[in-house]
Amino acid sequence: MPEEKTVQAEISGYVSTLLRKHFGKGPTSVFVTIKSPYIFIHFRGFISPMEKTLLKQNEWKRVLETRDLLLSELKPQIAAELLEITNLDFSHMYVDWNLSMETGLILGITDEKSATKNSNWPAELDKEVFHEKIGQANEASQRKPGFIESIWLNDRTLLVKRQEILVGIEKALIADGYTEVLKLTKRPLEQKLLREALLEKTLKRKIVEIFMDWDFDLDVGYIVFILEPASRNHKS
Repeated sequence: MPEEKTVQAEISGYVSTLLRKHFGKGPTSVFVTIKSPYIFIHFRGFISPMEKTLLKQNEWKRVLETRDLLLSELKPQIAAELLEITNLDFSHMYVDWNLSMETGLILGITDEKSATKNSNWPAELDKEVFHEKIGQANEASQRKPGFIESIWLNDRTLLVKRQEILVGIEKALIADGYTEVLKLTKRPLEQKLLREALLEKTLKRKIVEIFMDWDFDLDVGYIVFILEPASRNHKS
């Protein structure tokens, strides 16, 4: 892969231009992390004037549906451009938004099978307790995952992979074409349960943002936690 900082700058510029072209306004900043098999793109200051108007009318579902539909169409184009820039084929792509903070996330993965094998957890943090709390939060909304793994993408970004998470009613909704409705329902519920799971005590850091997305065909879901810098450790 080409020199890292050059690659990150090129991806940042590409994402900014792409979002500006399709939404009429680009983000104020884009932060890129590449840690094979992942690419993590976090952007801030991203909301269009029309979306602001819709949000004032409490039409947040319409905003999310429009964004998800458009990004779903753009995923092949984004993957092709990332391949051109990085020489890495990010064939799996996940997207989520935080409308209140005007931020967004694109998570690309080259190979689902090799994902999260190198978890590199800090020695002072209890990974097993953290996974147990994730499992309990998941079980409260649907079922305990058959598999949980995690990896630190950088010192402020923790990625969690969950497999075998869907229950029968969710599979039926997906089969009937209600994928987007299911995502819009699951996100706020699961985020609420994660906030209530006392994860900050285990991580010894304040959680700033939580992003999540799923591949229902693979029965897999990803959660991304954005944390405060280590120098501002959360006091529990």
